[in-house]
Amino acid sequence: MKQILKKTSIISIFLCCISMYSQGTLEDYKKAMAIDSLFKDKVFNTPSEFYWMPNNTFWYINNSKKGKEYLLVNVEDKRQIPFFNHIKLAEVLTQKTNEKVDASNIKISDLKYDSDENELQFNFKNLVLKCNLNDYTLQVTDSVNNQRNRDRGYWGDRFNETNNKPVASPNNTHEAYIKNSNLYIKDKKTEVETQMSYDGSKGNYYSSYIKWSPDGKKIMAYKVKPGEEHKIYFVESSPKDQLQPKLQSRDYLKPGDELPIKSPQLFIVESKKHIQIPIYEFSSQYDISNIDWRKDSRAFTFEYNGRGHQVYKVIEVNAETGKISVLINETSNTFIDYSSKKYRYDVEDGKEILWTSERDGWNHIYLYNGNGTVKNQLTKGDWVVRKVVYVDEKNKEVYFTASGLDKDQDPYLIHYCKVDFNGKNFKRLTSENGNHKVTFSKDYKYFVDQYSRVDMPAVTLLKATDASKTILEIQKGDHLELIKQGWIAPEVFTAKGRDDKTDIWGIIVRPTTFDATRSYPIIEYIYAGPHDSFVPKDFQAYYWSMSALAELGFIVVQIDGMGTSNRSKAFHNVCWKNLKDGGFPDRKLWMKAAAKKYPYMNIDKVGIHGTSAGGQNAGAALVFNSDFYDVAVSSCGCHDNRMDKMWWNEQFMGYPIGPHYAACSNVENASQMGGNLMLILGEVDDNVDPSSTMQFVDALIKANKDFELVTVPGMAHSSGGAFGERKRKDFFVKHLMNVTPPSWGEIYN
Repeated sequence: MKQILKKTSIISIFLCCISMYSQGTLEDYKKAMAIDSLFKDKVFNTPSEFYWMPNNTFWYINNSKKGKEYLLVNVEDKRQIPFFNHIKLAEVLTQKTNEKVDASNIKISDLKYDSDENELQFNFKNLVLKCNLNDYTLQVTDSVNNQRNRDRGYWGDRFNETNNKPVASPNNTHEAYIKNSNLYIKDKKTEVETQMSYDGSKGNYYSSYIKWSPDGKKIMAYKVKPGEEHKIYFVESSPKDQLQPKLQSRDYLKPGDELPIKSPQLFIVESKKHIQIPIYEFSSQYDISNIDWRKDSRAFTFEYNGRGHQVYKVIEVNAETGKISVLINETSNTFIDYSSKKYRYDVEDGKEILWTSERDGWNHIYLYNGNGTVKNQLTKGDWVVRKVVYVDEKNKEVYFTASGLDKDQDPYLIHYCKVDFNGKNFKRLTSENGNHKVTFSKDYKYFVDQYSRVDMPAVTLLKATDASKTILEIQKGDHLELIKQGWIAPEVFTAKGRDDKTDIWGIIVRPTTFDATRSYPIIEYIYAGPHDSFVPKDFQAYYWSMSALAELGFIVVQIDGMGTSNRSKAFHNVCWKNLKDGGFPDRKLWMKAAAKKYPYMNIDKVGIHGTSAGGQNAGAALVFNSDFYDVAVSSCGCHDNRMDKMWWNEQFMGYPIGPHYAACSNVENASQMGGNLMLILGEVDDNVDPSSTMQFVDALIKANKDFELVTVPGMAHSSGGAFGERKRKDFFVKHLMNVTPPSWGEIYN
């Protein structure tokens, strides 16, 4: 009997090994390459945008099995009908343009409906057209320039304080401008010029960003003491327009660089009086922003972000005396999340101010009196205000999104709520278990509520705001065709974090060929940037960072560990001066818990990949956590926070620069690296300085560490494009499965 059991055991092990080594095959590669196309357009009745019109009607485009449907919904009638006759419109478009238009796939945009004339105006290709829906006569009314300049500029460009044109007074009788570093005004009728300031110089000049008071009697202008210039350089080796390489440069301030200092000044126009504003309340500047006058010209306000992001103030300057008042003084022992959570709304020209703060440990809404005292805390509890959507001054209500309201639901799921200015009559507008996206009618009496989860396609409902009651089910997502393709829903999984109390949330993605008798190496897709949370919450058929990798024969996971945003302030503070942490203690426990529940997850074979901040995390997995991670692919990573952009890194790593920067550096600690590492780099990355990766490379070479480097010519900040994706797949197959990948010629043939 024992011999039979022994033989059975040997056979089982043998079959398991065959199953294991059958992963990463040519067939798996071809399936992985095709999976996005296989899953595409297999989910129906999940419209994404809704357009409200007057008279409480709205239209939307539905992705039905028949094709595109343009539908019109009337709230009063509680029904939806075709917005127009698709066949007739396709016919007249075909006649007008001499191009065949498919009635099931009409591509028009910017729709405007005139109910009185029953006319529909829209854009079609490069034409603006108007169609009478009574008889479907069609006329061209204008053309569309499809070659719009979409260049939004480089994110790091220095703000040019000197190139604004003269600024006209509200009554257009005068204009203000800068000459010889000082403020001047000119009477536009007589052209008499008056110098208003005399203290400007090249080293401390007046900015051309000038603001007149609404009554035209005063001017706010500020002086600028320039900071240092910092450029990064890189060589574009293979430009498209010439044989020889190009040297490129970008303005790129890094942690610790000297910043400009702004000093607002007040000028009384009639008396030519210059009132200097004391700077002591805003001397240690990261930035001064949102400078604006009160509507009654009694004062102007601005926001002061202190260097190091531990002090944030709203300051008001009296327009008669120049006296400053600190209306809001937000402080933190760690960091103020100004880039993601700050919200301010001045009610009735500053009589009250709505403000968001994490001062009680959770992000909530506060109401201040105009003199700077707190009047009410509008929201409270162990949950998070995510975004203020709308302030109804007339009814003194605030509409906002929140997460963490339900203890039995994923704490990241977004819900919509409203509350009075007095903190009473808190009302949830959504409650269904899902991640919600709401589109309100123009009067906020109705809204379209669409919600989904990673394992449930979108449900779209029409609701009344006052009752939060469903009036009409608009659409219900249908993913039956997706399931027929072998799609397996991601699993939402939770486990306790490092404190053995806090739930850590993530998802598990399995291949379409999933077999519980196999053994699957684990790959984590990581992005642990503290500015947000990142695990998907909405339904998606395909995840570019996970689905194709899973199809090769891996279990792929994504997790939000401690140090990321949208939970408590304590949860977030883990990242403070400690970006090397990356939530790794929580991630390890999460994966161990998942592997305990699902033995087919091979906890002894764990890989990780990420881009940008995720690239830093992936590198840190092998530098600081090689006891757990075996293989990492790091793309365009910031491997030393002193080498990356100032605004992002100082917010979470702090200022001034200290030893903690080196302690968190993959470069400084490269000698600790264990496992198999691949670095992917775009040679013209102007988001994360490419030198950050190259300095990591240099440190690894000096430490006699083996690794692979993939540099993609002409590529900017990315995960490596198609070539990087190839290399990433091969690297994981080779080092986590011990399988030699098929040649790419075989895969594409």
